[in-house]
Amino acid sequence: MEWIRTLQKAIDYVEEHLLEEIRFDDVAGQLNLSPYEFHRAFSFLSGMTLNTYVRNRRLSLAGQELAKTDKKVVDIAMKYGFESQDGFTKAFMRFHGVAPKYAKTAGTQLVMFNPLSIKVSFEGGRKIDYRIEKTEKQRFLAITRTFPTEIIEETGNHDISDFWDECYEQNMVQALKQFGTEGILYGLCAPLKENETFFEYGIGVLVNDEAADADAFARSKGYRYWETAPCTYVVFNCIGEDGECIGDAWELFYKEFLPQSGYESCVESDYEVYFDEGKDGLFCELWIPIKSKPLAPGAANLLVSGRS
Repeated sequence: MEWIRTLQKAIDYVEEHLLEEIRFDDVAGQLNLSPYEFHRAFSFLSGMTLNTYVRNRRLSLAGQELAKTDKKVVDIAMKYGFESQDGFTKAFMRFHGVAPKYAKTAGTQLVMFNPLSIKVSFEGGRKIDYRIEKTEKQRFLAITRTFPTEIIEETGNHDISDFWDECYEQNMVQALKQFGTEGILYGLCAPLKENETFFEYGIGVLVNDEAADADAFARSKGYRYWETAPCTYVVFNCIGEDGECIGDAWELFYKEFLPQSGYESCVESDYEVYFDEGKDGLFCELWIPIKSKPLAPGAANLLVSGRS
């Protein structure tokens, strides 16, 4: 219920400020969440990024207003946050399938995109396999690239898998393997920075501080070191034939694990762990950083006194 209430607050805030500039870090601040945590939660629980939701709502309302009033297209474009009529026209055509001027013609088919409304449904009632791991400071040698945040919620997006394919085709992954733990590769995902619309993803291997050969290799190839602080992780097995099962694990994390576990997410790199030889059907392990949730007011006193 906690994440349902949080998401509904976010939606209510967006709807109240729909004609203003909206950034997900502003919305996150209203909910006392980090921008990174809010973006991941909103994307996986709603199936779209906040930017996509806002754009679709604005274009839906713009279509209705054009159809009902005599306002000029340029005035509607400015009202709904577009910097130019040309940019508005292109976005309108992608969303509605027709140019804005035709919205005023009777019989023109338009698209409606209504506000999200969170409804309570039965969740849980099933076994969730997970384990908790604690790590010390870790150091990876990684090939990195930046990706737009919008790809997180895009069903069927292959940008990251294409990145893996490219690195394999260029023998970059094979070269990395000689410096890491045998048979293990990591797909590293950096926390989203405030006001950023891109995130960094890396393909890496775990190395130790004495890996002098890795230092020379990193300098010669332009790779970089990726470090993580000591952290607690919840680990899920992603069972499937492709990366779609990773999204399923993230959804499970937000919908079922967090509300009942006594943990909350924290700002640190999350990562996938890929084994040369693993369990049958195992695509990878997903390691998500977490921390213990603070006790509610009064709970500490109950624990000390032994009362329940």
